[in-house]
Amino acid sequence: MPLATLTSFAIQGIDAFPVQVEVDVVEVKEPAAATWNIVGLGDLAVREARERVKAALKNSALALSQRRVVVNLAPADVKKEGSHLDLPMALAALMATGRIRKPEGRISAAGELSLEGRLQPLAGALPLAIGARMDGVETILLPEQNAGEAAHVEGLRVIPVATLRDAVAWLSGEKEIAPAEPDLEDETVPGTLEDLIDVKGQEGAKRALEVAAAGGHNMLMIGPPGSGKTMLARRIPGILPPMSFAERIEASKIHSIAGQLNGRTGLLPHRPFRAPHHTASSAALVGGGANPRPGEVSLAHHGVLFLDELPEFTRNALEVLRQPLEDGKVLISRAAMSLEFPARFLLVAAMNPTPSGFNPEVATTRGLNSTNEVQRYLSKISGPLLDRIDIHIECPAVSMEDLRNRHAKEDSATVRARVCAARERQLARFRGRPGIYCNAHMSARELNEFCHLTPAAQEVLDMAMKRLGLSARAYDRLRKLSRTIADLAAAPEIGPEHVSEAVTYRSMDRLG
Repeated sequence: MPLATLTSFAIQGIDAFPVQVEVDVVEVKEPAAATWNIVGLGDLAVREARERVKAALKNSALALSQRRVVVNLAPADVKKEGSHLDLPMALAALMATGRIRKPEGRISAAGELSLEGRLQPLAGALPLAIGARMDGVETILLPEQNAGEAAHVEGLRVIPVATLRDAVAWLSGEKEIAPAEPDLEDETVPGTLEDLIDVKGQEGAKRALEVAAAGGHNMLMIGPPGSGKTMLARRIPGILPPMSFAERIEASKIHSIAGQLNGRTGLLPHRPFRAPHHTASSAALVGGGANPRPGEVSLAHHGVLFLDELPEFTRNALEVLRQPLEDGKVLISRAAMSLEFPARFLLVAAMNPTPSGFNPEVATTRGLNSTNEVQRYLSKISGPLLDRIDIHIECPAVSMEDLRNRHAKEDSATVRARVCAARERQLARFRGRPGIYCNAHMSARELNEFCHLTPAAQEVLDMAMKRLGLSARAYDRLRKLSRTIADLAAAPEIGPEHVSEAVTYRSMDRLG
């Protein structure tokens, strides 16, 4: 009884697990008995592979006529999703009939087949390749559109194939296909990111932006429409330090699963910047669904999540951000499984001071918004969420003098150099402590160890706590913020000037 097995992989969360594609082929006398059956707990896309694979084999002159085919996807008690199992099913069926010989060494394959036998690009090629390498696979066949991203996995040979016939010819030794090579260019091409030099005025907000980038601190900008809040936010990737190779791989895995990675050029070129619309649901922000997928907070992993018009988001959508902001991950629980998605991002939010956009005094004087309306608008941002945002900065309307000024004081490259220097000090401080890359990631233990305040600085902090009525969480966040400001000044200890600047970044507490 002809039987063949080929290893492939399926995605669960952001990781891949091995799937053994077992194919049994039996010759039959009656055409009506020539059937294809797929078992092994596949979703609808997997079950529909039967028709895609049959048509692709026929249109590639490789049809399996007068045969009953049974495909088993093991382990049979774990659900498999997606159309990338088409190619291994077709290849295993051809191996079972002797059309192609069983390859030497550990070889895997993944790819969706069109009806004419062409391979379509797939989502999740990078985690599939990482899973294959961890499982000891030496070579993997992938659609040529995805070969660039998978080629970054060290120790794995990636063979890019355009059609089913190409895959068969390569396995049979009839055709040579050069393995894909990774693109090792620098992550960011100069001039591709928006520059701070384009922003007129807002020097105070630019300084706050620098502090946020240097320490990984969450930030809220409050100002009237047209004051430059969105312009400032979109320039944060240009002042953040470059991603390490490990960070690029981790962030690119998530974008690969979401189908948002350009496979030809490989990994993400720079830190992600995500700006969901304020109508986004809580599931869209943190992930979920019947078949859980990463949300915006995970797509912003190692990058920036920008929430414009913050009070316009639903209360539920904002409150679900509290756990990922605190823990740097999202845990999605379902009856059949629990999945964890990484979500270590820099939150940058923007809002108007009142529903009409004017400052509260102007809005009330002109009869645009009552005091109660302003308070109701501000109360959409809960206290626990505000506590998790280290920097609250006011962005006033830009003056005519600033608008006429043709040249800003500093460009992004200058600011980025200072940010990188501060981050280097933090990396040296946290060496040997996994998961901590900047001051915002410090736990209580690191706070007590590294955030020593001089007596004068402690006095300033105590006074601010009493006057503003801040919570214990806000107290710790002020210490982290002060440590970052001291790092930017290359100061070994936190002085009163560092604490004083940190306190100025709590404008929402002063409004309360």
